[in-house]
Amino acid sequence: MANRMEELLDVLKVPPGKKIDLKKDYNPDFTGKWLKKKEAKKTLAEGIQMLAEMQQKLYAQDQYALLIVLQALDAAGKDSTIKHVMSGVNPQGVDVHSFKTPSGEELDHDYLWRNFKTLPARGRIGIFNRSYYEEVLVVRVHPEFLANQRLPLTLKDKHIWKRRFGEINNFEKYLVDNGIIVLKFFLDVSKETQKERFLERTLLPEKNWKFSAADMKERAHWDDYIAAYEDMLNHTSTEWAPWYVVPADHKWFTRLAVAAVICNTMNKLNLAYPVVSEQQKQALLVAKKELENEGDGMEDKAVLKAKKKAASKKKNKKKKSKNL
Repeated sequence: MANRMEELLDVLKVPPGKKIDLKKDYNPDFTGKWLKKKEAKKTLAEGIQMLAEMQQKLYAQDQYALLIVLQALDAAGKDSTIKHVMSGVNPQGVDVHSFKTPSGEELDHDYLWRNFKTLPARGRIGIFNRSYYEEVLVVRVHPEFLANQRLPLTLKDKHIWKRRFGEINNFEKYLVDNGIIVLKFFLDVSKETQKERFLERTLLPEKNWKFSAADMKERAHWDDYIAAYEDMLNHTSTEWAPWYVVPADHKWFTRLAVAAVICNTMNKLNLAYPVVSEQQKQALLVAKKELENEGDGMEDKAVLKAKKKAASKKKNKKKKSKNL
C-alpha cells in the first residue's frame, strides 16, 4: 500500500520545470487503477490517525510549521476536504483562513501582506482556503480587479503575471528556508461534476445556502480559469513548493490523495518529541516518587489508575505502529 501511495503521489505532482497540459495530463475522474472506494476509506482512516500522531510531534518539536494551500474552482470540495482530512487532529494546533475579496486596508498593502500575517507559527498547521494565488487567477480572469488595485500604472503592464509568478516562488522559497513547509493542492473538478453539484445545491434545502448567483457568473469563465490555472501550475510548481493536481470528481479519492501527500511530507521531516535532559529525568523520578508516596506510602487508587492507563497507551502505540 505504501509503495502504491508513493506511485500515486508521483502521478499527481506537477513536475517542476516541465510544462503540463491540464486537459491532456490530468483527469478529474481519475481514482487510481488499483484503488476501490471501500479500501480508500479504510486507508484514509489510517492516514488521519497517522496525521494526528505526527501533528503532536510537530507541536512538541516546535521547529517546523506546515502551510497547506488549497485552490480550486467552485464546488470542487475544498471545505469538505479540510473537514475530513483534518478530522482527527487537535484543533488547537490548526488554523484555517479563507481569503475573499480584499478589504480597503488590504488593498493599501502589497498582495502578499494579508497572507503573510496569517502564516502558521512553528509547531502548527495552517490551511489557506484560497490564497495569494487568487492574484494570478481571479484577478487575471477579471482585469477590472487589477484596475482597482492601488498599483502604479507602470506596473499594470503585460509582464505583471510573470513578475508575480517570480515573487510567489521567491516568497515560498523564503518560507521553506525558514522551516515553513509549503504544500499546494489544485482540486481538479470537471465542468460536468461542477454542474451536478450546483444543481444539488439548488435542489436540497440544507445546501441552498452554499449556492450563489456569482457561482454561475464564474462558471461562464470556465475556459479562462483553466488557462490561468495551467499557466500558474507551469510557473509555480517548484522543487521547494510543488503543486499537486488532485482529481476532484470523486470526493473519497480527493480526501485520500490530499491526506497521503500531507502524511508523506510530514513523515520525511523526521518529527520527534524533544529529548528529555538528564536533569529533567531526575526531576521526573523525584516527582513520580513523591506522588506515589502520598497517602502513607501506599499505592492509592490514582496511582494504580495512572499506571494502568500508561501501560495501555504504550501497548496501543506499539500495535498502531505495527499496523501502520
